[in-house]
Amino acid sequence: MSTLEEKRIVSESIVHLLVNGESHAVAIQPQWTLRYVLQEKLGLPGSKEFCGEGACGACTVIMDGRPVLSCMMLAIECSGKTIETIEGIAKADHPLIEAYIRHSCMQCGFCTPGFVVTAKALLDRNPDPTIEEIKEAMVGNLCRCGTYPAHIKAIQEAAAILRGGGGHGR
Repeated sequence: MSTLEEKRIVSESIVHLLVNGESHAVAIQPQWTLRYVLQEKLGLPGSKEFCGEGACGACTVIMDGRPVLSCMMLAIECSGKTIETIEGIAKADHPLIEAYIRHSCMQCGFCTPGFVVTAKALLDRNPDPTIEEIKEAMVGNLCRCGTYPAHIKAIQEAAAILRGGGGHGR
C-alpha cells in the first residue's frame, strides 16, 4: 500500500448486513456508500449509480422494508439492517420480473433494477395499489427511455398474480 493510500484510510469499521437473506460482515471505510459496498465488496452490481445525488432511483434497494437510495446511505449507518437488492428479488422469482419482461418495461435497462425494487417495496406494503398509488410510489425513479406507462401495467399484473388472480394479458 502506498503512503498516500495509508493516509486516506481514516479507520475501518465492520458492518453487519443481512443482504438477500445472507449475513455479511464487511470491513468498510467511513465514506463508503451502501451502493459501493453492495457492488464492490459483495459483488452485487444491480444497484446502479447514475446520478450519485439521490435524484434518479437507479440505486434503490429495500432496507428494513422501505425503498432507499443506496448512493445516499453511508454503509456505516446500515449495520444490523436487512437489505434486499434486485439480485435477491430475481433469485426469488418474484412476479415483477416476468411482468417487466412481458410488458417491455425496459429499453436500455439501466433504470430497471431501481424500478423493480421500488415496485416490490410498494407491493409488499400494498398488495392492490391504484394507478395513482403506483405513480406516487414510482415518482423517484427516472427512465431516459420513457417506458413509464409499461411500468404501471407490469406492477398491476404482478399485484394480481401475488393476490392469486392471474393477471396475464392485462
